[in-house]
Amino acid sequence: MQQNSRLPKKSTKRKQLTKEEKQMNRKVAMERVLNENVIGRLKRFKILSDKYRNRRKRFGLRFNLIAGIYNREIYEHD
Repeated sequence: MQQNSRLPKKSTKRKQLTKEEKQMNRKVAMERVLNENVIGRLKRFKILSDKYRNRRKRFGLRFNLIAGIYNREIYEHD
């Protein structure tokens, strides 16, 4: 089975996390925060948060246009 996402390790009452596991959990959390922020910003355009009611063929095109707008906003801000 191929895993598409990384999950943080959990400690139990009997076994605490090692320093390496804690560091790995921090890395996973940092990546997750970045991804969640991008998804939140894309939801402002309502194409992801609401039901898509237009032609399916154009969903990819519209989503790519929104992603392009978002990327341009990021590059202009930096």
